[in-house]
Order: sequence, then C-alpha cells, then structure tokens
Amino acid sequence: MAWYHSWQRWYWKIRKPITLGVRAIVTDEQKGVLLIRHTYVEGWYLPGGGVERGESFFAAARRELLEECGVLAGKIRLCHLFYSEREGKRDHIALFHITDGRIDEKRARNDGEVAEMQFFQWDQLPDDLSPATLRRLEEFRNQAFQEDRW
Repeated sequence: MAWYHSWQRWYWKIRKPITLGVRAIVTDEQKGVLLIRHTYVEGWYLPGGGVERGESFFAAARRELLEECGVLAGKIRLCHLFYSEREGKRDHIALFHITDGRIDEKRARNDGEVAEMQFFQWDQLPDDLSPATLRRLEEFRNQAFQEDRW
C-alpha cells in the first residue's frame, strides 16, 4: 500500500489533477473525538477520503466513515471548505461534524488502509497528530475556522 501512495504523489505532481475530498470530525460526549491511523503514513488523522464521480460531499463523508471505521453517520453538518496543494494535486476538502454516529465494526472495510481507530478525550489527544488535523480540531473547538487552506 505504501508504494502505491508514493506513486500517486508522483503522478499528482506531474498532472496536478483537481480532486474532491472529505474529512469528518466524529464526536461523542463520553468518548471524545474519533481519529484514525493509516498503514501508509505516520500519525493520527480525521477519517475521510475522496469523493467519487457522481457522489455528493455529504454522501462521500457517510461512505468513507462506513468504509474506514464502520460508523453509520446520522446527523451530519458541514463545518468548512478548504483547499490544498500539499500533495501536488488541487484538492478541495469539505470538513463535516457528526454527532450521533453509531459504530458497527462489522461494516468497516478491512483493506489494510486503516491500521487503527480510536476515540480520544479532548484533553488527551495523541502527540503524533498530523499538523492539519491538529489545526482543524483547534478551529473546531473554538468554532472559528480562520484558514481556507488545509
């Protein structure tokens, strides 16, 4: 899986495609916030992924949560829209908040992409959060999205 991710980044730098993506902040009053660790990059991230052809941002967020984490998203709210050129592509990212997600681990896809998922209390977030994830969580907690760049 890691070689494929490296190849994709090389391709994106040459072609600079326009892509659409989603990320989700899944919260639970008792458990905290849901984060995932991928098999192909270091650190903890918000769950999410790409928007497929013909799919809305909302539908993509629901699908990615179900595939990656087995989360059935109920209430879903758009928080902010972002733009990123970090990986060589022109990526538009919609950030959502889900408050009443139910976990059905049997429904999560086990394709080797997600190494681990875990809820963290807000005052006990892991030290190795990706920088963008840390920024998004801080903005979310302050309810003030200052940046348009991911």
